[in-house]
Amino acid sequence: MEVVVSKAAAEQKSVLRNLLELYKYDFTEFDPEDVNEHGLFEYPYLDHYWTEEGRHPFLVHVDGKLAGFALIRELGSDERVYSVAEFFVMKKYRRHGVGRKLAFDLFNRFPGQWEVAQMEENEPAQTFWRRIIDEYTKGSYQEMTRDDWEGPIQTFRSLS
Repeated sequence: MEVVVSKAAAEQKSVLRNLLELYKYDFTEFDPEDVNEHGLFEYPYLDHYWTEEGRHPFLVHVDGKLAGFALIRELGSDERVYSVAEFFVMKKYRRHGVGRKLAFDLFNRFPGQWEVAQMEENEPAQTFWRRIIDEYTKGSYQEMTRDDWEGPIQTFRSLS
């Protein structure tokens, strides 16, 4: 199984928009958001990934087929902190190491401080991220909560 992670070009914005609809549909299990009058969830920040500094869109392919995406943001004004804004692997590619490969690739592309937050209700994501970050950092990460977020947040420095 060949897993390839690539930065999404502006011409691929519509592809990412379509994948975001699948992601947001999957996410309705944990988030009560409804579709709009056109039957779409929409993602209001998508254009920002090609117009604002500090936003990085990625696509992941498995054996040449689209398998998911990740959106990375840079936070903070003093020290840059990388954050996983959105992360999605289609169900047929889950439990085959695709999410692990995507996460490790992103952590290695952006050396420095990271934070990965999950919603309190999304226990599968918490399990995934704790396992992946523990493996990536060899146990050298912290988990915290903040008043501005409902759920756990893992923080660590990437190894690259």
